[in-house]
Amino acid sequence: MSGMFQWREKREGVIAPDERLPWPQTVAMGVQHVVAMFGATVLAPLLMGFDPNVAILMSGIGTLIFFFIVGGRVPSYLGSSFAFIGVVIAATGYAGKGVNPNLGAALGGIIACGALYVAIGAVVMAVGTGWIERLMPPVVTGAIVAVIGLNLAQVPIKNMAPTAFDAWMQAVTFLSVGAVAVFTRGMVQRLLILVGLIVATLIYALLTNGLGLGTPIDASRIAEAAWFGMPNFAAPVFDPGAMLLIAPVAVILVAENLGHIKAVSAMTGRNLDPYMGRAFIGDGIATMVSGASGGTGVTTYAENIGVMAATRIYSTAMFVVAALIAVLLGFSPKFGALIQTVPLAVMGGVSIVVFGLITVAGAKIWVDNRVDFSDNTNLIVAAITLILGTGDYTLKIGDFALGGIGTATFGAILLHLLLRQRKA
Repeated sequence: MSGMFQWREKREGVIAPDERLPWPQTVAMGVQHVVAMFGATVLAPLLMGFDPNVAILMSGIGTLIFFFIVGGRVPSYLGSSFAFIGVVIAATGYAGKGVNPNLGAALGGIIACGALYVAIGAVVMAVGTGWIERLMPPVVTGAIVAVIGLNLAQVPIKNMAPTAFDAWMQAVTFLSVGAVAVFTRGMVQRLLILVGLIVATLIYALLTNGLGLGTPIDASRIAEAAWFGMPNFAAPVFDPGAMLLIAPVAVILVAENLGHIKAVSAMTGRNLDPYMGRAFIGDGIATMVSGASGGTGVTTYAENIGVMAATRIYSTAMFVVAALIAVLLGFSPKFGALIQTVPLAVMGGVSIVVFGLITVAGAKIWVDNRVDFSDNTNLIVAAITLILGTGDYTLKIGDFALGGIGTATFGAILLHLLLRQRKA
C-alpha cells in the first residue's frame, strides 16, 4: 500500500501500471478515459431512471475505492454496469421515461448485489483463483471478453444513427479516430479517441450548424446550466423481492471482471491473479456505496480497457486522475450539459471503435494463451458463446431475464465443463 502513489516516470513506449507519463500527459490521458467511459456511464442510469450526475460522481468514487483496495496494482475504471438494466426495470416496473418512481427498491437490490460480490471476493482471497481458473480457462475468458464488445455493437449501429446523415457521421467519426491512430505520432496518437471525437464534432458542427445538413448542435443548455450543483442523491429501500431479483447479477459481474482482468494481464504481461479477490471486493464495495447514494451498480469498464489496448498505456496514475475529474464533474451540471451536446452520431462512431477494440482484446487472450482451435471442445465453446452474445440470446426464469452477455457467460462456463468432462 505504501507504494500506491509512487510511479516511475517514462516518456515513451509501453507504460506499465507502476509507471506514468509526465503529469501533463497523464492528466490528458485521464481526460481521455473520462470521455471513453462517459457515454455508457450516463446512458445506463438514463435507461433505468437514475440521475446521471450521481452516476458520474459514484463512478469516480468507486474507481478510487477500487484503486485503494487493489493497492494501485490493477489499472481499471469503474462505471455504470449495463448488467443491472434488465433486472432493475423488472424489479421496479420502470416505464422508461423520467425518474424511476421505485428507485429506492432498485438501490436496495444493488446494495444486496454488491454484498454478494464482496462475499465472492472474500472466498477468492481465502482459497485462491484456482476454482475460477478451472471454470474459466483462456478459451472461456477470451470468448466472454469478445462477447462484451460484440453484444454492445448493436447499440451504436441500431440506436445511435436514427437518420442516414447520422449513419454517415458515424463513419466520419470512426474514420477520424482511425486516421489519428495511423497517421499521427506522439501524444496526439495516444489521445486518438479524444482527438477523433473532437475532430468529428467539429465536422458535424460545420455540416449542420454551418450548412444545414442535419440537426444542429444546440449549445443553449451549456449556457443555462450552473457550474456547480448537488446531484440528486437518493436513499435505498430494502425490498426482499427486488433484492432477490437484482442480487444474482453479482455472478455476471464476477465473470465480467475476471475477463477484464485477464485482458489487462494479457496486455500488460503482468500476472494480476493475486489481486483478483481484492478486485472483486473493491468492485463490490464500490457498488454498495453507489447504491447507498442513488447511483447504479458499477463494474470495471471494458471501454477503458479498449483505450488501453489502443494506446499501450496502462498506468494506474491516469485512472486516479480520471476518477478525480469524474468526482468534480459529478458536481457540475454545466459539464453534463457540455457532454450531452456531443452529437449522438459522433458518440456512436466512437462507440464502434471502442467496442471493436474490446472484441479484439478477447481474441488477444486466445492468441497469447495459444488456444488450440483444432480441439473441438475449444472450437464449440468459442463458437456458441460468440453467437449467444452477439445475437443477445435471452432466457427468462420467472421475472428474471438473463440477457446475451449473461447467457453467453454461463453458456461458455457450462459448455466447457460439460465437454471437458465428456472428453475425459
